[in-house]
Amino acid sequence: MQMLDGAYAVAGALTGLVVGLTGVGGGALMTPVLLLFFGVSPVTAVATDLWFAAITKLVAARIHNGAGQVDWQVVRRLWLGSLPIALLVVIGVNLGATVIKVDWLTRAIGGVVVLTALGLLFAPRLLVLARTRRLGNPATFKALQPRLTVTAGMVLGALVALTSVGAGALGSVMLLYLYPLRLTPHKLVATDIVHAIPLAAVAGMGYLFAGMVDTTMLMSLLAGSVPAVAAGSLLAKKLSGRWLQFALALVLLVAGAKVLLAMT
Repeated sequence: MQMLDGAYAVAGALTGLVVGLTGVGGGALMTPVLLLFFGVSPVTAVATDLWFAAITKLVAARIHNGAGQVDWQVVRRLWLGSLPIALLVVIGVNLGATVIKVDWLTRAIGGVVVLTALGLLFAPRLLVLARTRRLGNPATFKALQPRLTVTAGMVLGALVALTSVGAGALGSVMLLYLYPLRLTPHKLVATDIVHAIPLAAVAGMGYLFAGMVDTTMLMSLLAGSVPAVAAGSLLAKKLSGRWLQFALALVLLVAGAKVLLAMT
């Protein structure tokens, strides 16, 4: 059991480092790891990973916000969409909704992880497209930004509450498109991290009350992730995370495909 706890800590450390550097990976990376390498049930993986992501990103947010990188207006717009939707899913979980059926949940996790990987791979092209639209018709683009951001939050709220995946990776891709000039790479990471914290906590609350969170596993994961995410967040101020995002996208693509193939 002690060796198993150590393995969880290593997994937490690797994930925490990636989260600190890029803002991505809390759910997209950890959930497949728990499913594929540790054989954790999908419901327990989602429930535990939500709290892992919330606490790990809280450490990262303190460092990033200290550097003044968080765009709070964008965060509030995302919360307006994501938190109510996540709360509805929480209520469904506590009412024993069909969303927690194992087969369906595993497929959903695999599908969202693959979607996340594709979003990261094509992010540069998406940024070029967004900048062209932003500069070509600035008045219309800026007028639509608030509503589209709330809508993006709603999509993220549903995905995160159902699968624990999407707040970081898909969230950053959405923000990249919606704010191609306003959010620099470091601001994008910081804003995305801060948005994810209460979203993961709200979504995780329902699973916690339903007794689905493995607290022993969670503590082991956090023992590795907390120092690693702090180190990654400090390094993020000096490094470009694009190369790491590309590598992460390839890993996620393989992991998501494996999760899906495991169901066949």
